[in-house]
Amino acid sequence: MGRLYLIQLDGGIYTCRNCGSHLAHCDELISKAFHCRRGRAYLFNTVVNVSVGPQEERMMTTGMHMVADIFCNCCGQIVGWKYEAAHEKNQKYKEGKFILERAKMADFDGTNFYLDAHPVGSDVDDA
Repeated sequence: MGRLYLIQLDGGIYTCRNCGSHLAHCDELISKAFHCRRGRAYLFNTVVNVSVGPQEERMMTTGMHMVADIFCNCCGQIVGWKYEAAHEKNQKYKEGKFILERAKMADFDGTNFYLDAHPVGSDVDDA
């Protein structure tokens, strides 16, 4: 095993709820209007300290997408997914973007995010 090198972000950040690793800067946030099986989710331009799993076709509420789960590099938990490809033309803006599940992250001061009761958004796994 090698040494684990993690990127440290400054300012307003989102961290892994399980281990505290930095995941994304607040400036990279695109939308809070997404949801997943476990509640709300956020769409980001870029994330750090994650590994991308294998790609798979997944039916979402907005249609079929090629996605890959993303894992925290520090603790290994799934924290969201990456949109690799969208089949619908109006969903192409998601390609290359990342979803982080709110239940799996905390903000920069350690506050848990999964207190929202009613998810509103555009995507959820059907399978």
